[in-house]
Amino acid sequence: MPSLAATFLILSLGPAQASPPTQTQVGRVLVVAPAERTALGIALAELADRPRRWPGLGWRAPPPFVLILVPDSGMLARVTAGRAPAWGAGVALPSARTVVLRTDLPDLDRTLVHELGHLVLRQTTRARLPLWFDEGYAAWAAGELGRLEALQLNLAVAAGRVPTFRELDTMLRGSARTADVGYALAASAVAHLAGLPPPAGLERLFERLQAGDDFRASLVAATGLDQDGYEEHWRRALRRRYSLLSWLVAGGFWAVVALSLLGLTWYRRRADRPRRAALDRGWVVAEDPVPPKEDGPGRDPPPVDREGFGD
Repeated sequence: MPSLAATFLILSLGPAQASPPTQTQVGRVLVVAPAERTALGIALAELADRPRRWPGLGWRAPPPFVLILVPDSGMLARVTAGRAPAWGAGVALPSARTVVLRTDLPDLDRTLVHELGHLVLRQTTRARLPLWFDEGYAAWAAGELGRLEALQLNLAVAAGRVPTFRELDTMLRGSARTADVGYALAASAVAHLAGLPPPAGLERLFERLQAGDDFRASLVAATGLDQDGYEEHWRRALRRRYSLLSWLVAGGFWAVVALSLLGLTWYRRRADRPRRAALDRGWVVAEDPVPPKEDGPGRDPPPVDREGFGD
């Protein structure tokens, strides 16, 4: 068993642990999880063990690996020796062929595929990959680009300068908010590469990586541009796609309308406050008159005026 899984077993066997972890082999996946999460681990392992189509690489199954399920961010940090950020949902450790997932967060299936993307990249090539490409490929392969293309990405591009790849690497290591935008931008950079017409594109990049070229040389072969040139090509395309107009069309217009209506309502109420106060001065509200009693069962009838009637 890999040492990381053994470490998890030791850490989990404490007085606060409700039950000791279990180990279950599912195809190429060894699941290490608390007993109450064994069924979840098996379901995830069955998903991971199936071959899937990876962009630019075709149909592939992941290499044999260990899947460790942890209950929260604290255990994730302990198992990974602090390599995972507090907001992290999972971590892939390709050199140890290990994936660690938190079970207290949603979208475990998507997170698992994201982490498998890192294992597949390491299985495919031994070249050192820049962080923006490594994380961007995993996010795009897991189908996260559509989810991450939120208004914050549109506004980030429309209202500010598109980051360089170096700045993008810093964003990916930052806070949860900057990392969310960073993952979306990185995924868009990989998707842009995949969208280039043949013979350029992602397949060509992986062909050169598998042939032993480093990443920079492979990028030149796949795009005809060095990394600086491709960076500028992607940034220009991103500005065209996420202009301020596209942000408004994507939904930002209604956000502006809603905020404007709230602001106008607040301003109107504030402006009307003195007038309403003046109108309230000197007013005396009369009490409502008591309505006459109606006839009803058990009540004496009103007296009859008999004047004018004869005997």
